[in-house]
Amino acid sequence: MGGRVSLALVIHNHQPVGNFGWVIEDVYAHAYSPMLNALERHPGVRLGMHYSGPLLQWLAANRPESLDQIRRLVERGQAEIVGGGYYEPILVTLPDRDRHGQMVRMRDELEALFGHRPRGAWLAERVWEPSLAYDLAAAGYEWTVLDDNHLRAASIREDAMWTAFTTDDRGARLTVFGTEQGLRYRIPFKPVEDLISYLRSRVTEDGHFVGVMGDDGEKFGAWPGTFEYCWSNEHWVDRCFEAIEASSEWLATVTPSEWLETMPPTQRAYFPTSSYVEMTEWVLPPDETPVFTRLLEDARLRELPAARFLRGGFWRNYMARYREVNELHKQMLRASDKVEAMPRAGARGPTGESHAVGQEQKARALDHLYQGQSNDCYWHGLFGGIYIVHMRMATLSHLIAAEDLADAAAEAAGGEPYGATLVDTDLDALDEVLVTTPGQTVVVDLAEGAGVSSWDLRASRVALASVLRRRPEAYHERLVAHDRAAAEEAVGAGDGEDAAAIAAGGHAAAAAADAPRTIHDIVTTKEPGLAAFLHYDRHERRGGLVHLLPGDGLTGVDAFVKSSYEELGDFTEAAFEPIVLEPRRLVARRSGSVRAEGADRPLVVEKSYRFGGDRSNPTLELETVVENPGGESLAFELAVEWNVNLLGGGHNPAAYYETENGERSPHDVTGEAESAAQVSFGNDYEGVRIAAHPQPSARVTWYPVETVSNSEGGFERVYQGSSLLFRWPILLAPGGRATFTVRFDVTQTIDHSAAEGMPA
Repeated sequence: MGGRVSLALVIHNHQPVGNFGWVIEDVYAHAYSPMLNALERHPGVRLGMHYSGPLLQWLAANRPESLDQIRRLVERGQAEIVGGGYYEPILVTLPDRDRHGQMVRMRDELEALFGHRPRGAWLAERVWEPSLAYDLAAAGYEWTVLDDNHLRAASIREDAMWTAFTTDDRGARLTVFGTEQGLRYRIPFKPVEDLISYLRSRVTEDGHFVGVMGDDGEKFGAWPGTFEYCWSNEHWVDRCFEAIEASSEWLATVTPSEWLETMPPTQRAYFPTSSYVEMTEWVLPPDETPVFTRLLEDARLRELPAARFLRGGFWRNYMARYREVNELHKQMLRASDKVEAMPRAGARGPTGESHAVGQEQKARALDHLYQGQSNDCYWHGLFGGIYIVHMRMATLSHLIAAEDLADAAAEAAGGEPYGATLVDTDLDALDEVLVTTPGQTVVVDLAEGAGVSSWDLRASRVALASVLRRRPEAYHERLVAHDRAAAEEAVGAGDGEDAAAIAAGGHAAAAAADAPRTIHDIVTTKEPGLAAFLHYDRHERRGGLVHLLPGDGLTGVDAFVKSSYEELGDFTEAAFEPIVLEPRRLVARRSGSVRAEGADRPLVVEKSYRFGGDRSNPTLELETVVENPGGESLAFELAVEWNVNLLGGGHNPAAYYETENGERSPHDVTGEAESAAQVSFGNDYEGVRIAAHPQPSARVTWYPVETVSNSEGGFERVYQGSSLLFRWPILLAPGGRATFTVRFDVTQTIDHSAAEGMPA
């Protein structure tokens, strides 16, 4: 049989901003390093290699020898280095200046590292919108890799995908390759012989087909079961490379740019907004995801034409599904605007004096901004996303730093960056109150309970209010079914079997099998009975929320954990009207109701926020006044809820609650003080301690906010923050009023701006 076919592999390696070093080290040992060594053993295999900026920085600091390996592969033409956005952002979510800046930085740093300017760009999560053709070309890139899902959406038939396509936008042209599902799901999850046979079926006399497999490098050893399969037992990668080299008479491996030198694109196509198919499933509402998935799976199994035309959701709707993603994104845009407005070196103030802010401070702020644009916490799917608390906090920390440096520069230039304003911070057509001081930034959402949705400490760069809401996810159905099946299996196992051990084992055998399933198909759990922890919140997690509970005082902590408490009022999520707005003071009021003796009675709640202190020791105080304008007495319990995050998961010994007698307890356990004039909490590692002073003394209840989410390691409980409730019994006579206050005194012993050598 004559003829040829080409294979273009593009291996994408990425580690998120804020990931733990030991996690990266583990992935390096199990996936990144073995792949580099394998490529050195098989010089006949050519491919494209993409390393994101955060991973390159880690390699330079911890494994510089790997950069030498990559450099040698590039110098001998075996590997083509691939660019993109430096900190792996979803480019379409960024302002144009940041899209361009991220891509140019990556281009220039790769050229400095490896001596070659990248011609191709990797798109984070393959999120595509048509405007990117112009953006990529303007940054000096010639090609990118999309998904076969994009190609189907552009009406490209299955037998026509093995080529390169030309597209354009605003007069700029870009070449597009499609990473083909048949290759992605075979490499490395099917026998080598199956892959070779699949490639051979694409042989043509003129060799005009190229199969592109662009996918995560982590699946070659870091995903469950793949290290044994790829390297230590089955040696899949070496056997694959050997088979490719042995088939050189009809099979050639090429880099994408090498292919374009002899086979420039001849087919025009315009690709609608999309991503890979799993991403378009995850972005759907949780009740619609299984419907779409079943329809698509059925169409594929029955080989129905409808499979080509079924489309999932639009990536940007993650900002509609998750309040936390939207607010993160809008905070990023706010920081970007402030960094862009930073005075440049030599700028002069209003009286003509020089404010040499300096390029170093601008560059530092820009780097923090770019790190805060790393994509991983702007969505949620199989790999955790916004649910991964330490990465979410790291992303927010960089945005806090960028805004802090920009505000300091504006003040030095004679501006007035601090104060309180009514502004639509989350772009929902309703104004919030944005308060900025040298020590903290606070956002109060008037339309939803006048609650604090953001409370950022500037010196320590801690996003104190970043607590994720517990909400339904489509994959929870899989967990419930898994736990039910495990329980039934345990019951059927008979005497002598440990039911808990069986449930915990789940599908562990699949991970150890010779041919592991793709990570999208594995169901494992990190502890038994996780479905019992599926509790969903009635409202967003904010600070200063007002609850009205039955006055018998019997509402225990378990009712809050399970969200089964009885709510008598309508103040937690409803709109408050701003009465007073001053630079460091906000007063908001709501005329609502409380349920009493089976009827709704009128009640007025007035909330007064005060923002004080300095950079290292800011203060926040909330005074809550309840007034009975009706003609009947009212009895209930007032509970003011605050949600805080000081990275207290995993029994973190640095994070603590401390009662007045000096006793400490972790953040991820429940607790209560019956009558307290002070409760403190903090994180010694972060250098943050907060003393809460309720007045009068209050019953204080706290509990961890834990979600159940899925990840490459399986289903697990994830600590998202901690909820505190300051509780007072109330008896209001007709016309009566009562006042309750909580003041938070913050102490920060770390100022990161000073540590970076920047003016605070």
